[in-house]
Amino acid sequence: MRLLVVDDEVRLAELIKRGLQEEGHAVDVVGDGPEAVWMAAENPYDAVILDVMLPTFDGLEVCRQLRQQGVWTPVLMLSARGEVQDRVEGLDSGADDYLAKPFTFAELGARLRALNRRGGEARPPTLNVGDLALDPAARKAWRGDTEVVLSAKEFSLLELLMRHPGEVLSRTRILEHGWDFAFDGVSNVVDQYIRYLRNKIDRPFGRHDLETVRGAGYRLRVPGPT
Repeated sequence: MRLLVVDDEVRLAELIKRGLQEEGHAVDVVGDGPEAVWMAAENPYDAVILDVMLPTFDGLEVCRQLRQQGVWTPVLMLSARGEVQDRVEGLDSGADDYLAKPFTFAELGARLRALNRRGGEARPPTLNVGDLALDPAARKAWRGDTEVVLSAKEFSLLELLMRHPGEVLSRTRILEHGWDFAFDGVSNVVDQYIRYLRNKIDRPFGRHDLETVRGAGYRLRVPGPT
């Protein structure tokens, strides 16, 4: 997932960013209301992790402005205030979920996965394309009965491909999903990770499901009936 963390507590924001990056997510961080609105409106985030207490205007106003602009990116609101009325205000402002501080990183990750399963299309807890299976919560993947060991970034890339089976994903879209604005890597990083992934999910099994579509991008082929 590509995520936006909005929190003016620099230490907490960096801890959240580091933990999410270790799970293979791309994470941008901002620290005030106006910048949060601009970033969330201009970029295709999978979710926004939004603190209530912010400079200039608070997270409730950030959420209201985003919804008024037609930005429907899922919002997980964070607050040290855990009273029922505070949660009601957060949800009524347009947030999709509310998490009181202090929280465990495991719960934060579980709530983000739940938000990512919502939406117009089916988002089952376990993804299956042919004999490929992926469990985002357990961070495990299989080809048939064989578990495939992936790095965090390889896992994130495979999850993106498996959420869009048969769809051509451009290099730009893959970069936007898997690398944040601070990324300053080589231009062929997507091609490199596609190669890494092929070496784990295709070649050892004599398969060619991860296809290159010349001039367009990459596609995870949906196997036909045998």
